[in-house]
Amino acid sequence: MDFVKKAVSSATGKKEEKPTDNNAQQNDDYVDKAFAAGVKKSGYNIDRNMQEKITDGARSAYEKATGKPVSDKISN
Repeated sequence: MDFVKKAVSSATGKKEEKPTDNNAQQNDDYVDKAFAAGVKKSGYNIDRNMQEKITDGARSAYEKATGKPVSDKISN
């Protein structure tokens, strides 16, 4: 049945919409959750990918400055 829908949608020029899986959320650690809460509270509109890049950069800067890895209890 999906084959037929795909064929019809390609013939009409419409792109097939893929169902979203709400269970495929990424597991956030405490640093990511805290940063997301701060962004939301401050009113800025930063997408999830940019938030992840910022927190990853902060983690690497911390590890570079201290020479110690971030604890597994608070970071992935």
